[in-house]
Amino acid sequence: MSMTTDPAAMRRALPADARLSFDVAADGWRLRRFSRDERGRGALMFQGGRGDMIEKYLEAFGDWHDRGWAVTAFDWRGQGGSGRLGVDPHVGHCDDFAPLIADLAEVWPNWTAQQDGPHVIVGHSMGGYLVLRALLDGVIRADAVVLVAPMLGLRSPVGAWLGTRVAQAMRRIGDPARPAWKSHERPGMLPRQRLLTGDDARYADEEWWLTAQPELRLGPPSWAWLAEAFAATARLRADPGLGALSTPVLMLVADNDRLVVPHAAAQVATRLPNATLVRFGAGAAHELLREADPVRARAMAAIDAFLDRHAA
Repeated sequence: MSMTTDPAAMRRALPADARLSFDVAADGWRLRRFSRDERGRGALMFQGGRGDMIEKYLEAFGDWHDRGWAVTAFDWRGQGGSGRLGVDPHVGHCDDFAPLIADLAEVWPNWTAQQDGPHVIVGHSMGGYLVLRALLDGVIRADAVVLVAPMLGLRSPVGAWLGTRVAQAMRRIGDPARPAWKSHERPGMLPRQRLLTGDDARYADEEWWLTAQPELRLGPPSWAWLAEAFAATARLRADPGLGALSTPVLMLVADNDRLVVPHAAAQVATRLPNATLVRFGAGAAHELLREADPVRARAMAAIDAFLDRHAA
């Protein structure tokens, strides 16, 4: 159990033994990094989704640390405390995911050399795509991998085929770094919270942190990001290397996810030779690790059991 008795307090404070620092990529880009030291179980890296920042997942970090893991994470370049890739600091702009994968490829060997194994990585949403892409490209090697609501296909109100072509056209017409829409996630009738989590308190944590540190705030993606996300996830789904990836993979999928396409992730799982798929039905939205207690507890228990089997 966590030594912090108030869950909200744990979610809204950096642990006393944690560190925030910066890694410097080969091109000089600064990546904000969270670290909590070795506890004897092994080392776990977490990588969040589009628009996420380290602080959103302090509760999960605390749980894993209590279970004995050394924990680290870094904000992807272009978001959180790792700067921005466009002129507008509130637009999630990215022309190409390759630099983000290169950042992970740089951080990974240094981190694994400093921490006793086993070495595992957890990727949420966009982070799930980037982790799986890095594994397929052979730029990281992990003992076990967890993909939480991975972005392996994007929801679109006009369907994937037309959504892809609209994004590509809008990328070519005008400034590709301009926002694709006004709201944070995507256009539609659902309030943002319903897209992410049914837990009011955990949802409120994000705004609490953004009020305290407004420089971390990010809004909608750019048209370039959206076009790249459609194209990159399609390439991954067609990658023949999926059938040769022997790394144990746990995939947690919310069947009612309104941001990414759950059946795309499930289909990828069937092609991985050493994958375990756990599906979540009613009551589970995109952010499974920040959901209401019954859903979150099931997700964390599935991760614990998987790591006990594959990263002992």
